[in-house]
Amino acid sequence: MNYLWGCMIVIGVIFASFNGTLPDVTEAALDSAKDAVALCITMTGVMSFWVGMMRIAENAGIIEGATNALMPFLRFLFPRIPKGHPANRYIATNMIANVFGLGWAATPAGL
Repeated sequence: MNYLWGCMIVIGVIFASFNGTLPDVTEAALDSAKDAVALCITMTGVMSFWVGMMRIAENAGIIEGATNALMPFLRFLFPRIPKGHPANRYIATNMIANVFGLGWAATPAGL
């Protein structure tokens, strides 16, 4: 996959240099880097908040109760995971976070 992306970038730069649009490519790369940094800062804040909320829910016993409620469904979906394995708790937590509509903020629940 890295080779594929590398080839597409190289082909794009070569194509832009032949068409005289290389400054546009440079500007787009710098703008994309700026947007990536802004996204990382935003995601760090949101993910930190939800990691904290999930830690509170875990300490309150909410995660354990939700895992027990989802256990028949989890056993059906993942029959090879042994009973009592910590993966069941993480899968249940991620499912609950997605049901609540957290979107990409549900990632910390699965991690």
